[in-house]
Amino acid sequence: MESIYYVLCWHCHRRCKHCYEERFRPYVREELDEVVNEALRSAPAIISNFPETMQYLDRDTPDDSTPSGFKLRTGRIIISGGDVLTDPVRERVLYPALEAIRDKYRNNGGVKVIVQTTGDLLTEKILDELLSRGVWSVSAAGIDDYHVGMQGDKKLELAAKLREMFESAGMISVAEHDKRRDLDGQGPPVYSMFGATDDAWIGKIWPRGRAWQNSLSKATIKDNFCNAWSGGLGFLEYGYNGSEVSIDPDGNVFPCCLKTARALGNLTEEPLTDILDSLAGHPVFEAINAGKPERMGLTQGQSVSEYLANCYTHTPDGRDYSNLCIGCDAFFRDHLETVLHDLRRQRLGRRLQMIPTHQTS
Repeated sequence: MESIYYVLCWHCHRRCKHCYEERFRPYVREELDEVVNEALRSAPAIISNFPETMQYLDRDTPDDSTPSGFKLRTGRIIISGGDVLTDPVRERVLYPALEAIRDKYRNNGGVKVIVQTTGDLLTEKILDELLSRGVWSVSAAGIDDYHVGMQGDKKLELAAKLREMFESAGMISVAEHDKRRDLDGQGPPVYSMFGATDDAWIGKIWPRGRAWQNSLSKATIKDNFCNAWSGGLGFLEYGYNGSEVSIDPDGNVFPCCLKTARALGNLTEEPLTDILDSLAGHPVFEAINAGKPERMGLTQGQSVSEYLANCYTHTPDGRDYSNLCIGCDAFFRDHLETVLHDLRRQRLGRRLQMIPTHQTS
């Protein structure tokens, strides 16, 4: 598939007010041990249940030389947090995960591994350790005024320092790489820098986590986060471009980075492609796949107008607010608990039937 966004661990050295997930924060003592150990326990099974290949067909690039008629490209796995470069996570969880991913895909089409970090923890030594483990790209995602200590000129100073570090290591910018799509993971490793600004990344800010608690979202009913990258658009079509899913540290699978109110399945139990295949053709999940969440309930007794009525709420500071994500949350909570449970039971039942008798006796 084109992309997997894998949140490796909840631990972060920051507690940003705009963060979409309140569990991204500093942890200490027993709590820190708990979140790191969760990531340690789950990561091997999660990676084992990733797709057997991360190659996909690019329907935007016809290629008559291939049987499918489309260019075959190499997908990416984005390793994120929290911040995976914090001391408790980097050595114990991140490096073994990178090695396991490298080994899984080494002889099966390869994979482009991206490590996403706020940027301020990166050193030349850590960068060398990442690249030596097959990391294709490093993204500094904290270049904005929301990250404490990076406001104003501070973020520009950090960006300049990182750029020098990246280029000294022989890396090229993502803009430079994108000029040469024929590279497709070949050539020098890549770097990118971005942040939470009005014109980039989360834009008007998702109605999630601490961003919601702090009433920061500027989105309206017209802002369809589902019908965009990192939303649900195309998530089921894992053999083609445009497909991405999000994975939590415990293995829970979501069709978008914003995360639905209920998980679609869990990768500590079963393969990702089994989960996605079981959802394909189901009207609810096909509506998400089409970027039209307002149509999720058409076969469940809910009209589009009823869905839209559930999109209205109030922000914690008392303002009127409406967005399609609010309606999606309500629909998942009110209508999909049993549906998701039944789909999971059916998948696990099929897997048990495939196990030879002598292994179950």
